[in-house]
Amino acid sequence: MRCLFMVVALLLGSACSASAAEVVVHFSDAQGHAVNDAVLMLTPDTGTTANPSAAPPATYIIDQRDETFIPYVQVLRPGDKVVFRNSDSTRHHVYSFAAIKTFEFVLRPGESSPALSMDQAGVAAVGCNIHDHMATYLFVSAVSAVAMSSHDGYARLDRLAPGRYTAHVWHPQLHPGRAEPIQSVIIAGDADTVQLSFTLSLLPDPRMFMDREHLDY
Repeated sequence: MRCLFMVVALLLGSACSASAAEVVVHFSDAQGHAVNDAVLMLTPDTGTTANPSAAPPATYIIDQRDETFIPYVQVLRPGDKVVFRNSDSTRHHVYSFAAIKTFEFVLRPGESSPALSMDQAGVAAVGCNIHDHMATYLFVSAVSAVAMSSHDGYARLDRLAPGRYTAHVWHPQLHPGRAEPIQSVIIAGDADTVQLSFTLSLLPDPRMFMDREHLDY
């Protein structure tokens, strides 16, 4: 009987943790198209504690294929590492002059960079000094509740405690100098699903502009 009570208690505990609230956000542009690679951050207002806990440090691969960085945006936590891999048949000269991390690697076909530790929160824009149309962004955030939109334009955050939050949005093609897109979020109960939408005004994708100087490199 005691074992039965323990099993019931465990099941009830699992049910309670699974019923934590979630926030579902859809991102679109001015033409109504779904926007991927939008970073969603949910910061608790005074008196609210977000449930998601930080995962252990991880290492992420930024690949270079068809003269494209994959992925376009990588979300990391302070302490995570990133490795740049060259899967192309041409050389790449990966570099960044970002305040949070300055680095450069010349990578021949098949080579990978050493693991680069990203210790500070912020954004590092990364390019290729040979192919100017190549770009990727390392978004390092200490915010506990962070997610990125997929190709359908949706981003989801779950295991959230009830309370008041502010939803912040970042995207590499947002117009510089304009106010950050934000919305207030109220989660009333443990089982709530809050749905939001953002319409983002975006600059053209920089990867669409080919580097004519180095096309034959």
